[in-house]
Amino acid sequence: MLYRFDDFELDAARFELRRAGEALAAEPQVLSLLILLVEGGDRLVTKDELIERIWEGRIVSDAAITSRIKSARQLLGDDGRQQRYIRTVHGKGFRFIAAVEADAGGAVEPGESPSSEESLSVRQQRVEFCTAADGTGLAYSCVGEGPPLVKTANWLNHLEYEWESPIWRHWIHELAREHTLLRYDERGNGLSDWKVKDISFDAFVQDLETVVDATGLNRFPLLGISQGCAVSIAYAVRHPERVKCLILHGGYAMGWKMRSDAEELARREAMITLTKSGWGQDNPAYRQMFTSLYVPEASHEEADWFNKLQRISASPEAAIRLQDALARIDVRDLLAQVEVPTIVFHSREDAVVPFDAGRYMAKKIPGARFVALDSKNHLLLQHEPAWAKFVTAMRGFLREQSD
Repeated sequence: MLYRFDDFELDAARFELRRAGEALAAEPQVLSLLILLVEGGDRLVTKDELIERIWEGRIVSDAAITSRIKSARQLLGDDGRQQRYIRTVHGKGFRFIAAVEADAGGAVEPGESPSSEESLSVRQQRVEFCTAADGTGLAYSCVGEGPPLVKTANWLNHLEYEWESPIWRHWIHELAREHTLLRYDERGNGLSDWKVKDISFDAFVQDLETVVDATGLNRFPLLGISQGCAVSIAYAVRHPERVKCLILHGGYAMGWKMRSDAEELARREAMITLTKSGWGQDNPAYRQMFTSLYVPEASHEEADWFNKLQRISASPEAAIRLQDALARIDVRDLLAQVEVPTIVFHSREDAVVPFDAGRYMAKKIPGARFVALDSKNHLLLQHEPAWAKFVTAMRGFLREQSD
């Protein structure tokens, strides 16, 4: 459902708030709060209802609720004194008071008519939430039918937005074609909590453990992309009885600060500088730098989607913290301890993660296969030959590992 008020659009299907067509960065809980208030119409939404719907009945302080209400008001440009959008009725609850127009057809961009297969998959997806040991809320989703396949989270994920994105759409449909695909947004990213105390590699591994335990999966293939490869390796070493096999694409055992390549260090530091000043904006220099590294062969449409993904997947603060955490990854000591069948894919001209980083992992993991892909893209695009090669090799590998 798409809701319009003043110059805002609140897209419940995409989990996105836009002003004058531009997506606004907001915490998942703040967006959930806004959706709940808008859908409530003229009625008062009580504190108990907020806790039940947004915090899933967990114990939440009044200060936490007040903080989210304040964030929602700030997002809407409301100073709180006028209460132009959200009225607080002390001791009773909250009400959204702007005039709202609802449009059931707001889930798809004009001119973009998804195929019946895509529409069916979107309807099948249901986003759930679980809580890590430190209280961080993690969003996950299962879709498809068949034996399980788990995709480890990586940076620039968003469970809802990926369904429509030409950057990720073909990945999801392929992975769910013959499997029940479990994927999730890592902390600080997507629909999981953005404001968290701990953004570290150990926390990433623990989050994978939390999500897998929440879904009750027993034994499954594990797919890692980019830094998700290192997380997958660490999980497989800790839980070899649960991992059937590893599929690793575009990954590394050492983050860019650990690789100590002077040229790469300079480029990465420049990216962090641009993140501080340009994250979430249509800054041509910033957009060109990120997009040309991750998907240099992207079409204009694909590049636009990738740019939007940056804006809605994380706040500037979280984006900087995530880049720093990924830079410090080092699982070299774990590679020789991997006991499960492994296949490693890497693009020959990958500008985000050096080709040698993927080859290094394959050499150090006992019995691992290595498949070189003729591509410049860190994230394979549907129209390139490398994607077809990846799909063929991955399908064959999974068939070999089936019970």
